Amino acid sequence: MYTPLLYPFSNHRHFDRGGLLDIPSAKRRMNEIKFALEQEIYGYQIPAQSRLGSGQIGINDRKFLSLSSYDYLGLLGHPNIEAAAYEAIRTFGTGTSGARLLTGTNDLHLRLERCIARFIGVEASMTVTSGYVANMTPLTALFGPKDLIISDEFNHRSLVEAFKLTGMEVQFFAHNDMEALETILKSQPAGRRKIIVSEGIFSMEGDRCPLPELVRLKQEYGAFLMIDEAHSLGVNGPTGRGIHEHFGIPASAVDLWTGSLSKTIPSNGGYIAGDASLILYLQHAGLPFIFSSALSPIASGVALKAIETIESEPERIVRLRNNSNFLIEGLQQLGYDTGITESAVIPVIMGGVAATHTMSQELYKRGFQATAVTFPAVPVGKSRLRLCARADMEQAEIEGTLAAFAALTHWIPSKSETSAGFNFREGSLHSVARRA
Repeated sequence: MYTPLLYPFSNHRHFDRGGLLDIPSAKRRMNEIKFALEQEIYGYQIPAQSRLGSGQIGINDRKFLSLSSYDYLGLLGHPNIEAAAYEAIRTFGTGTSGARLLTGTNDLHLRLERCIARFIGVEASMTVTSGYVANMTPLTALFGPKDLIISDEFNHRSLVEAFKLTGMEVQFFAHNDMEALETILKSQPAGRRKIIVSEGIFSMEGDRCPLPELVRLKQEYGAFLMIDEAHSLGVNGPTGRGIHEHFGIPASAVDLWTGSLSKTIPSNGGYIAGDASLILYLQHAGLPFIFSSALSPIASGVALKAIETIESEPERIVRLRNNSNFLIEGLQQLGYDTGITESAVIPVIMGGVAATHTMSQELYKRGFQATAVTFPAVPVGKSRLRLCARADMEQAEIEGTLAAFAALTHWIPSKSETSAGFNFREGSLHSVARRA
């Protein structure tokens, strides 16, 4: 078992020193951590010693197949992308030593931002230090307390945290329920500014937003529309350009695109994309952009080459879809609940926290790294393993994964166990966001 701290949770002296954790949410989380450590099923913060090849990592002098990596297209270790990292260091060094508006901008930033805009199909883009910051920046710079956010209840926590900072009223609609969304839109007074927020591929469920309907409602009710493409860019649509390409809708139909450069694109950072005037304004009014150091040359060079590689090697997208379908169908045939996924994000819903951590640990013993995801990332009673298919997975690796799951089917929960707590009331993500 890996222990993330220098000492075990052997007594309550370490559990809450000085009362800083004396709030219900902190106690709940620390009790879960303490339980996992005591039961030797803690599976977080396990340090990889090395990368051993396609999806293979070294941990504790053993080789593991990573089943939860965001490297959807298998671009980590691509020789051209690694060469771009070395070239970026040779040309610009290892850092920028400044914020973008002052001394931190270099040619790689501008080339990358033009590349992102062209790839998506919009006028302009800007890069920031993370996908989290990408969601914070436009909402806090463009909206205020008199405006309204209308959010899918399954939106990522970075969006929920951004909502809080705006001071705006937030109303949630049931996941992908367009009738519920329209009911909220109809109830708003004329002239009130409102923004609909959703995701291209939902990070915990793996399904897509109904973009055509979102665009129709935005236009009919005079709303703005923001889509987070963190798990969508590079894999959604025939050439990976995102949810709009999947549905055949112009990218300009969406007002704000945000996303990550650390998932399909194997780098760091995030981006915001849209009209040129909007991006120019955000560069001068988006506080997270103004007061953060610029992306490192390494991150910019890698992201730029990764997008170029996605364009030049479209066969990776086809392999990813084939591998995703193979893995989903295999898990379902074994009796596992994979939810409503239709992408490379594959939840294996276990229900209880203990069962989820135990399942993760059992897979770890068999040479597979599959991360447990619990509240507050998902609702109480919907804990899960979140698997991520990859384009570079060999059929033998997928078959080996399914064989490992086949040996653990006695851990499959009943329907009543996986539905417990799934009501988005007390203890759910929705109630946390609503109360905040």
